Amino acid sequence: MPGLCRDCLTTLTSERRCPSCGSPRIKAHPELFDLSIAHMDCDAFYASVEKRDNPELADKPVIIGGGKRGVVSTACYVARIRGVRSAMPMFKALQLCPDAVVIKPRMSVYAEVSRDIRKMMDELTPVVEPLSLDEAFMDLSGTQRLHGAPPAVMLARLVKRMKDELGVTGSIGLSHNKFLAKVASDLDKPRGFSVIGKAETAEFLYDKPVRLIWGIGPAAQESLDRAGIRSFSDLLRWDQEALTARFGSMGYRLWHLARGQDKRRVSAHEPMKSISNETTFFEDTASLDILDGHLWRMSEKVADRAKAKGLAGRVVTLKLKKANHKIITRRISLRDATQIADRLYRTAKGLFDQVGNEGPYRLLGVGLSDLCPEAQADISGDLLDPGASQRSQAERATDEIRRRFGSDAIVKGRALR
Repeated sequence: MPGLCRDCLTTLTSERRCPSCGSPRIKAHPELFDLSIAHMDCDAFYASVEKRDNPELADKPVIIGGGKRGVVSTACYVARIRGVRSAMPMFKALQLCPDAVVIKPRMSVYAEVSRDIRKMMDELTPVVEPLSLDEAFMDLSGTQRLHGAPPAVMLARLVKRMKDELGVTGSIGLSHNKFLAKVASDLDKPRGFSVIGKAETAEFLYDKPVRLIWGIGPAAQESLDRAGIRSFSDLLRWDQEALTARFGSMGYRLWHLARGQDKRRVSAHEPMKSISNETTFFEDTASLDILDGHLWRMSEKVADRAKAKGLAGRVVTLKLKKANHKIITRRISLRDATQIADRLYRTAKGLFDQVGNEGPYRLLGVGLSDLCPEAQADISGDLLDPGASQRSQAERATDEIRRRFGSDAIVKGRALR
C-alpha cells in the first residue's frame, strides 16, 4: 500500500515508522497517490497566530474574542478540550476555562499570514479556491509532472512549510471531489491528513450523520429530523424526486451527496460575492444593549475583512433568527460603497431598529455585498450626516494606531457591551 512520511516526505510502502527519519506520522492509503482534490483548513488559525507571536502562550488556553458580554471568535485546542466553542458567550467560556488568556482579534495580522499561505498554495497549483482567511480548496490535477511528485506529497510539503516558515499548522483533506475533501479535512484535526478514496466512498458515508454536510445547520437538521433523516443511510432510502419535492434544491443536492457525488469544480476565479459575520447566541436574547454590542463587533469584523482584502460594498444586510428559527433579513443599498465600520454599524442599526422589538433572537449577522475595489469606497460622503467624514478619518487613524501598537491600543466603549 502506498504511504508517505508527513515529516520527511519520504514515499514508502505501508510502515509503522518511517525508515528514513523514524517518524510514526505515516499516511498510507490505496489511492493516496491517485487523488488530486484537496481542502486545507488551518488549525485554530487566529489562536495559532497569537501563540506564534507570543511563545509564552504555547501551552496556555487561548480564546480570541472580547469583553465579558462578547462572544468567542475561536479558541485554541487547549481551551476546546475544556468545552469552549466558537460563538459561545465570553462569560460562559470563562466559566469553563477561567485561566484562559483572552485576546481581541488582530484581523490585519491574520490577513497577512493568510496571504503568505496563499502564496505557498499558488506555487502548487493555479487552481486555488479560498473560502476564508484560513481555508481553501485546491485542484492539483496534472501537477505531478511539474513538481515531480504526486499531489499528496506536495500537500504534506505545504503544511510542513506552513509550520516551519509561518508557525501555523493546518489539516489536509484529500479526495476525488470538493464535498469529500472538506469532510476529510475535519476528520483528524489538528495537524490531520485524511483521505477518502473513490472505492470507499459509499461505505464511509453510509452510517455518518447528515450534519457532516457543510451548510446543514440546526434549522435544516430539524427539518430532516422530521422526515426521519439523520444519517446518509436514511437519505439513500429516498428517491431523487421525493427528496426534491420535500426539500427543493437542497433535496436535489442531498440526493447526490448521499452517494458521494459532487460535480462542482474548484474555481480559482470565483469572485468574492460578500463579506459577512454572524453569531448564534448560547442563549436567546432580547436585550437591546447586548444585541447592539454584537452589532458593532460584527460591523467592525466585516469592515476589517473588507480592508484586509482591499474591498468595499454597496449593500448592507442584517440577518436575524428568532427563537422559533424564523429568519428575518433586511438589506439596503448605499449611495456609494463603504468599508468603514462606523457606516456599516449605523446602517445595520437602522435596519435593526425596524425589527428589534420582535425578539428574542438566537442569531445575529451583518453582511456587505455588491463588492468593488476599495478605491471606489466612501467617495461622495453623506449630506445628511456631516459628521460621517470626520468619523471615517478617525477610524482610519485608529486602524493605523492598532496596526502599530496592537488591537487593544484603542477600544470603543460600545465594543465592551
